[in-house]
Amino acid sequence: MTTTSDRLPRQAQAAPQAREVTPAAARHGGAPWRTGLAAAAAWLALGLLVLRWPNKEVGFSDWAFTDEFGYAALAAAALLSVLAAGGGLTARAAGALRPAGQWLVALPLLLGIWEVLTAKLGVLPTPFFAPPQSLIEVYGEDWSRLGLSTAHSLRLLAHGFGSGAAAGFLVGVWIGWSRIAGYWVHPVLRFLGPVPASALLPLAFFFAPSSYAAAVFLIALATFFPVAVLTWSGVAAVNKSYYDVARTLGASESFLVLRVAIPAALPQVFVGLFMGLGAAFSVLVTAEMMGVKAGLGWYLQWSQGWAAYSNMYAALFVIAVLCSGLITLLFKVRDRALSWQKGTVKW
Repeated sequence: MTTTSDRLPRQAQAAPQAREVTPAAARHGGAPWRTGLAAAAAWLALGLLVLRWPNKEVGFSDWAFTDEFGYAALAAAALLSVLAAGGGLTARAAGALRPAGQWLVALPLLLGIWEVLTAKLGVLPTPFFAPPQSLIEVYGEDWSRLGLSTAHSLRLLAHGFGSGAAAGFLVGVWIGWSRIAGYWVHPVLRFLGPVPASALLPLAFFFAPSSYAAAVFLIALATFFPVAVLTWSGVAAVNKSYYDVARTLGASESFLVLRVAIPAALPQVFVGLFMGLGAAFSVLVTAEMMGVKAGLGWYLQWSQGWAAYSNMYAALFVIAVLCSGLITLLFKVRDRALSWQKGTVKW
């Protein structure tokens, strides 16, 4: 039989063990961020490489903004070292950067390889390949022309994508709801829809009243097909029992379309919008290269004509950021509109 005196030593032994767990966990939470320290070391090495290793002469004075690039890398190293130390006001900022810790290590390594192959050794031939600091020069000295081109591209994309998405949505709902439209319009959509919008460039610039109108038409056409097809698929796939329940409660035809069919088809509609936005960006650059007098596509062609490949790489980076940012924004809208399906489609 176990008495109270027999249980007391066990409780006394368990208490110190419980007390030992909490301080250890606390010390672990306040420990330095090792990945952050490694990232700080990588950025420090990049800064010293840029500043201490002279650039190879390639027929002109030197690559501009080399010192600025090196000092920026050293500043990043100092900031990361402070954040990695942990504690104080920097804990929240370090916590926000922890998911990207390995990228913070890989990025300076990739930049260092790029710097060595271009500015330091000249393995990659100029002017086709330029070091990272050349992008700083473009953004610092040609920001007005690049910014104006970005604004023109965003305006053109908004007009083309907006009109194409609206038309595709309406046609998709029409085909999915109406048997007559499904019989006559759907075969035409299947036959002409897969034709690339860029293949119609000559006809668009011939019939359109201006090059801007032709570019808007081509972007709208590239957006129209995926939005129309996936909207039609979503409306056609709605469970028929939903319509039966709504009709039993006295719903009209407009109510069935607006309050039953369209909400049920929204997941498919957003997939079509994602696909249409990617197609719109590809056609945007092509259309601006052909006839539009401003925009990122025009900027790319202008840079290539003057052999300013640094400007071309800077514009390509802007295009990538814009495309990724707009798709991310569209995903935010989707998660807000379809909160019950949040996280089912990843980006």
